[in-house]
Amino acid sequence: MDALSEVLRVAHLTGGVFLHADFFAPWCMAARVGPEHCAPLLPPSSHLILYHYVVEGDFRIRVAGEDGEDLIVGPGEVVLLPRNDLHLMGSDLSLPPVAGSDIIRPPEDGGLFSIHHGGAGGRTRMICGFLGCASAKGNPVISTLPPLLRLNVEQGGAAEWIRSTFQYAAEEVSAGRPGSETVLAKLSELLFVEAVRRYAEALPDGQTGWLAGLREPYVARALALLHRDIIRRWTVDDLGREVGLSRSALADRFIRLIGVPPMHYLANWRMQVATQKLRNTSASLAQVAEIVGYDSEAAFSRAFKKAFGTAPATWRRSNS
Repeated sequence: MDALSEVLRVAHLTGGVFLHADFFAPWCMAARVGPEHCAPLLPPSSHLILYHYVVEGDFRIRVAGEDGEDLIVGPGEVVLLPRNDLHLMGSDLSLPPVAGSDIIRPPEDGGLFSIHHGGAGGRTRMICGFLGCASAKGNPVISTLPPLLRLNVEQGGAAEWIRSTFQYAAEEVSAGRPGSETVLAKLSELLFVEAVRRYAEALPDGQTGWLAGLREPYVARALALLHRDIIRRWTVDDLGREVGLSRSALADRFIRLIGVPPMHYLANWRMQVATQKLRNTSASLAQVAEIVGYDSEAAFSRAFKKAFGTAPATWRRSNS
C-alpha cells in the first residue's frame, strides 16, 4: 500500500450526504456544518470535511477570514473544505449573508435536509456532503490541506469517472429516489482521495510539506517503506541504504520537505496508528503495542503518554 493510501486508511474516512439545496440569485449564505446534520452516521467527536457538488448553475465561495479572490464553482465541479471552516457562498458575496442554520429544512420521511432560498434569478442546485474522520490533528495529509480544494472539471481519468457517477447519483437524490444517498456516501470518499491527489500533483516547485514529499523520489520511497513496515527497527542508515542515499543526504531532504527527521516522523505515525487501533478495535494494550512496533506494553504506554499527555487506557475510554 502506498503512503497516501495508508494515511487515509488510518484516518478512517466515512462519507455521507446530508443536504439538497436550491438557491436563486441573488443570495448569500454563511455556513459551517454541525454534527447534528451528520447524525447518526458520525459520532459527535468526528472531524468534518465538508463538500459542495454543483448539479446546475454556479456560485462563489470564500472562507471567512481568508484573503484572496472568491472561488467560482460551476456545474459538475466539487469544492471541499478540509477544516469545515465558516465560509460564505452565494451569487454575490457582498450581500448580507443569511445563516445556513436559519434556512435549512429538516428531512422528511428519512430523506435529506434541504434548502430553498434566494430571489427570482438564476438557479443553482447542489448536493452537500461530508467526510468524517476521528481526528485531523496529527494526520499528515488532512492537517496540512488548504482551506478550500476544488476538483477541476477539466481533469480526466478517475476524476472524470467520479464526477459522471456523482452527477447521476445527485440527480437521483434530487428526484427523491431511494438508495442514492448510499452511492453518494461511497463516492464521497473516492472524491476526497482524488482531490488530494490532484492537489499534490499541482503543488508548485519548492513547496514543502507531506504531500510535497510524495513528489520527491527519495523521500517518497522512504515514506512508503516506513508506512509499509512500521514495526521494523528502522535507523536512518537502514532507510538510506534502502532508498539509495547516504544517511545525511536522506535526513536533509526529509527534514526540508516533511519538517521532522525520519525517526521522529515514524514515532509520530506509530502513535497515529495506535489511536486508530485503540478507538476502532478491541485489541488489548499489549496487542496494540506490538502492532505499532513496541517491545512491551510499558514502553508503548510511556511513549503514548509523552505524545498525548494521558495513558492509552484512559485515552481509549475517552474516545471510544
